[in-house]
Amino acid sequence: MNKQGERIVILGAASAIAEASARRWAQRGARLALVGRDAARLEEVAADLRSRGAAEAIVWPLDCASADAGFELGKMVEKLGGLQILLLAYGVLGDQAELERDPAAVAQLVQTNFTSAVAWCLAAAAILEKQRSGALLVIGSVAGDRGRRSNFIYGATKGGLARLVEGIAHRLAPLGARAVVIKPGFVDTPMTAAFTKKGLLWVGPEQVAATIVAAGEKGGPVVYAPWFWRPIMLIIRHLPDFVFNKLNI
Repeated sequence: MNKQGERIVILGAASAIAEASARRWAQRGARLALVGRDAARLEEVAADLRSRGAAEAIVWPLDCASADAGFELGKMVEKLGGLQILLLAYGVLGDQAELERDPAAVAQLVQTNFTSAVAWCLAAAAILEKQRSGALLVIGSVAGDRGRRSNFIYGATKGGLARLVEGIAHRLAPLGARAVVIKPGFVDTPMTAAFTKKGLLWVGPEQVAATIVAAGEKGGPVVYAPWFWRPIMLIIRHLPDFVFNKLNI
């Protein structure tokens, strides 16, 4: 299709990776619905996107973790006049030690990262299935590939979400629509600001955004961002336990 005027919904549009992706879409004249809790921040993002060439940038203040996904997405699609891409980019990292002490915090993390995300993915899949086109893009994480002592609760939510997206991709494939889970590794964003040791494997949001925008056009159902995380995680997934258990990761 002509990329000019693509209808794109971005959930968690104020996040660094989502904003970087939106800038790329704006430069080719997309129509964007920017969804998130911070209305003032979304207005800033929308103004920037319009200056970069977005045909439309609608601010949609909403808590994605507690909203009625099907109802809200229906209204967004009606407002935009269609849907070519939905990017699910919201989520929380959480603190592993705190989560292990606080069941309520675990429940909130699961609600945000998995339960609510499932609802949005299924709502988007129903639209894409009906129109037999378009793409569901979901930001996952390499943390979901194998449980590790440092973040296995967060990793469990991302692992479950990846399986969901893979299943949706399988369902949509015969119809011409797609679903893709994008798995970043270490990304230097406000979410990871507390990580002080940042080395060669760390990248910026723009590099991940390039992968996301490309995934909107082809590929999937699993894409690593950047690409080198695929062989890294292949090795980690297949390490024997007697080796893996000695690693402080």
